[in-house]
Amino acid sequence: MDNSVMLEEMLNNANTAIKENRYEDASSILEEIISIDPNFGKAYNHLAYLYDTKFRAYEKAETLYTLCLEKSPEYPPLYYNFAMLLSNLEKWEDLKNLLDKAIHVVGITKSTIYNEYGIMYEQQNKFDTALEYYKKSALSTIDNNALKRIKTSIDRTKQKKAIHYNL
Repeated sequence: MDNSVMLEEMLNNANTAIKENRYEDASSILEEIISIDPNFGKAYNHLAYLYDTKFRAYEKAETLYTLCLEKSPEYPPLYYNFAMLLSNLEKWEDLKNLLDKAIHVVGITKSTIYNEYGIMYEQQNKFDTALEYYKKSALSTIDNNALKRIKTSIDRTKQKKAIHYNL
């Protein structure tokens, strides 16, 4: 069996373990993948996701996402996951740099990245800039559910802007 096929199969097994809430099993599989091929970036992303969302070890997650970015900068899921972590940690400069890279990745959902810009600016009370990015997000989606969420974000941001400037 080709090494890359074997690693992808192992990654699928780790994904199954994650879906079945067997996080330690998934972690073990991902660590094994990395020991076999330290350049298999997807494994770093998945392991970072576990450390971020399941183990709540944010520093370790950030390190692993950074390794994935070095090994597999073309892997779209990395950008979505890493952006959420950086946003939660309020690491705005790092998040902006990541999003600036993400928007040029082939296969990335631009609407999602523009939405992440909007969230970032909204959280910093930069309401006009947030609204600009939410508009870009709305105009670049063809998903009706995403459009509804974006409209909600726009309305919320407008309300915050009104509160902010009326106080």
